[in-house]
Amino acid sequence: MINKVQASLEVKRKKSALFSQELEPEVTDLFPEQEVHDTQVETEVLRDIKKKTVSGAISYFIRTIFLQGIGLASVAVLSWYFTPEDFGIYGLVIPIVGLLTFFSDVGLAASLIQKKSDPTKADYVTAFTIQQALSWVIVGIVLLVLATGVIQAKTGPAGVWILLSLALGFPLASLKTIPSVILERRLEFSKLVIPQIIEQLVFNGILIFLAIKGVGAMAYAYAIFMRSIVGALSMFMIQPWALSFGFSKVAFAEMFKFGVKFQINDFLARIKDQLFYLVLGLYLNLAEFGYINWGKNYSMYPYNLTVQNVMAITFPTFSRLQGNTQALKRAIEKSIFFITLAIFPILVGMSVFIWPFIQLIPKWQKWEPAVFSLVLFSLSIAWSAVSTPLTNTLNAIGQINKTLKLMMMWTILTWIVTPICVYMFGYNGVAIASFFISFTSIFSVIMVKKVVPLSFIDQVWRQTLASVAMAVVGGLGIQIWSQSFKHFLFGMLLTALTYFVTLLLFGKNKVLMELRSLRS
Repeated sequence: MINKVQASLEVKRKKSALFSQELEPEVTDLFPEQEVHDTQVETEVLRDIKKKTVSGAISYFIRTIFLQGIGLASVAVLSWYFTPEDFGIYGLVIPIVGLLTFFSDVGLAASLIQKKSDPTKADYVTAFTIQQALSWVIVGIVLLVLATGVIQAKTGPAGVWILLSLALGFPLASLKTIPSVILERRLEFSKLVIPQIIEQLVFNGILIFLAIKGVGAMAYAYAIFMRSIVGALSMFMIQPWALSFGFSKVAFAEMFKFGVKFQINDFLARIKDQLFYLVLGLYLNLAEFGYINWGKNYSMYPYNLTVQNVMAITFPTFSRLQGNTQALKRAIEKSIFFITLAIFPILVGMSVFIWPFIQLIPKWQKWEPAVFSLVLFSLSIAWSAVSTPLTNTLNAIGQINKTLKLMMMWTILTWIVTPICVYMFGYNGVAIASFFISFTSIFSVIMVKKVVPLSFIDQVWRQTLASVAMAVVGGLGIQIWSQSFKHFLFGMLLTALTYFVTLLLFGKNKVLMELRSLRS
């Protein structure tokens, strides 16, 4: 009996072995097919991400060219009609609101965008409820600040109304948060630009009209409030969302885990910028602070045209690519290449031609004391154009601890170096300090290269060389460009040609390759 059982087991064992041998080739053949399928799916996903990202970048670029054109025209008109004190009032109030912005979000929106899985309804409702509550807390804080009379003593009634209009904009802005997050997660960037266009048209239209009417700095209050209203209405028309209030501990805990680090990083940035400029504005007289604010605002136009465009789409895009190192590497490199390709010549052009331009317009000669600051602020932006996409990358892939270290360094340097430079060089010391601190942005390159094998030098050396050649040609003829508008336009054309010719001589193949890769 035992022998029969053993024999039966042996037969079953052999059949099992035979079955395994027959099945093994089929199983072996199956996995490569599955791998091919998975690879095809991944390729399709990457292709879809690339398509939406590129189309979004184009939409943002077109939007920004349009809006920056309006913005420049607006500032040109304001520079004509406003005094340095008017710019100083607005520049003093903005940092106060910038500091309060920290308390309006606690990083929830960024957490929803960065989240790998799709946010739930509980996530959206919780984020919206918290933001609404915080926005009204900010309104209360502003009212308390105004009750002290400190702002009115420094700025007069105009500063009070500007600050109040900015505060009321917080509850209205929170209405746009969830629709914006939904669109960003879908990478539907072309829809996001529509409310921004409407906002800026309303803001600048009202501002210019009231400036011409002689309203002065008070024009900012009316323009800001109307911008907030039309922005909220237009966003809801484009991406409707059922307003709901509620709170989920689980949803909040998950969002807060990422959001708190993101918010600490934002808090340091605000201490570095808004709080410092607020203290600076209280220390300097309004005219000197107006020169700083004017120079810094103008220097930011190239940054808003290029870096802000890319930043708006790279955070959600890089978040989607955080599991694919090679795709992320190429996306970062393309971002740096195209940003520097565009912003470097603009910054050089502004630095070279701002002085001749002021000499040709008598009404603008009151801003000549701010030229030196504008030039140094502009040159500082060149480093920001590189570091900002890289710190954005670290945030998008969850490496926010590294960003915190960078922000701590920049905050400490700002509060130590800038006061020393102001003491030594007066109000121009702010721009001098900003220029020297900007070189520490190299640390952002080092940090990203440790996570992603980035080829950094290859993305920037051609644009840098062409910009240096452009600066040399423009600088040698700076006295000629200020003789007449004819000479001024000729100088702009000559320096632009210098940039493009130098770029073609040393980087033609690289430029064509990158452009073809976007089209493919």
